[in-house]
Amino acid sequence: MNDDALLAALGERIASLAPELVELRRDLHAHPELSRDETRTTAEVARTLQAAGVAVRRLPGTGLVADVGSPEPAYRVALRADMDALPVRERSGLEFASTHQGVCHACGHDVHTTALVGAVVALQGVQHALVERGIAVRAVFQAAEEVMPGGAVDAIAAGVLEGVDSIFAVHCDPSIDVGQVGLREGALTAACDQIAVALHGRGGHTSRPQLTEDLVFALAKVVTDVPAALGRRLDPRTGAALVWGQINAGRVANVIPSTGECRGTLRMLDAESWLTVGPLLDEIVHGVVSPYGAQAKIERLKGVPPVVNTGDGISAFRRAALASALTPVPTSQSLGGEDFSWYLAQCTGAMARLGTRTPGGPTYDLHQGDLVVDERAVALGARLMATVAVVRGLDARRAEIPEGHR
Repeated sequence: MNDDALLAALGERIASLAPELVELRRDLHAHPELSRDETRTTAEVARTLQAAGVAVRRLPGTGLVADVGSPEPAYRVALRADMDALPVRERSGLEFASTHQGVCHACGHDVHTTALVGAVVALQGVQHALVERGIAVRAVFQAAEEVMPGGAVDAIAAGVLEGVDSIFAVHCDPSIDVGQVGLREGALTAACDQIAVALHGRGGHTSRPQLTEDLVFALAKVVTDVPAALGRRLDPRTGAALVWGQINAGRVANVIPSTGECRGTLRMLDAESWLTVGPLLDEIVHGVVSPYGAQAKIERLKGVPPVVNTGDGISAFRRAALASALTPVPTSQSLGGEDFSWYLAQCTGAMARLGTRTPGGPTYDLHQGDLVVDERAVALGARLMATVAVVRGLDARRAEIPEGHR
C-alpha cells in the first residue's frame, strides 16, 4: 500500500464508521460529566476502543491513553481530545440533550472525543501500514480542560508526552462552516487567568455610609475602574481583557455588608506581558479601593499560556485537510484559553478549528446552552485527526531519507 492508498483507506474506514460515531457522540452528549468526574465518558471510550482491538491505559483519576502503530517507531505523533462538559443548562431542544440537570457539552468536547475515537479505530485498521513506515500514534483523552489548572498538566505529569515528537488537536468552531478547517500559524488563543478580588471593611446601616467602608460602592469601583486602568497601564498590543463574571456582596437592601467579592478572567494575547502583569494588577486594585478605606485581597490563579501553533504543524494540518476533502480557511487569534498550550510548550504541533456550522444556518456561541453542532463534523474531525497523524509521520520519514533515494 503506497502513501496515497493509505490515506484513502483511512477515509474509507472513517466513512464506514460515521453512523457509529454519531451514535457515540449522541450518547456522550446526553451524559455529560464535569471536569475530573468524566468516569462514564472514560469507560465508554475505553469500551469502544477495546472492542476494536485497541489497548488502552487509564490515566490517574479520569482519562486514558491509547497507542497504535509501530511499537518501536521512528516517529510518534500524539492526538489529543478533551472530555469534560460545563456547568451550563442545555437549551438546544435536541432529542439527545443532556440528561444531567445543569450540565451540558456547551463547548463541543463530545465531538472532540468522538472524533478521536474514530481516528484511533481507523488507524488501528491500517496498523500494518503504520508499522511498515515506523509511525506510531498516541491518543490522549484528557480530563478537565475547562478548569484551572487544566487536566493537560496532569496528563503530562502522567507521561503522555514521553517519546512524542508532535501533537495535534482540533476544537469545534461554530462560526466556521462544516467542511472547513480554520488554520493559523503562531498564537491561536490567549493566556488566561482566573482573578478574584475580595474586599473587607466595617459594615453598617445604609443611612450612615460615612461610618463604614462602603464595600458595595468600593466593589463597584473595582468592577469598572480596574479594567479601565489596566487598559491604560498596559501596551494595547498585549490585548488584555479583564472581564468579570461573578459579583457577590450583601443580602439586605438597607445593610452595608462587611465583605464583598468579584471574580473574572484576565486574558492576554501577549505571553510575556502575562508573565509579569501580577504586580501591576495588585497596585491598581489597591489604588482603586484605598479612598474608601476597604482592604483588598487579590487572588490570581494562573491558568494557561497561549496556544502557539508551529509552522510544521500547520503545514501538516493543511495537507491533511486537503487530503480529507476539507477546505483550509484562515482564522484569527482569539481571547479564549486552552490548556493544549501546555503540550505545545514541550513539543511541536498545532490545533485546528473544526467547522461545525451548517452552511446558511445560525451561528452559535461556545459555552452557551443552545449550542448545536452539524453532526457531519464528527466524521470529518475523525478523518482530519487520523490523516494529520499519518501526514506528519510521513513528513518525518521523508526528511530522514537522502534526496536521491526518495
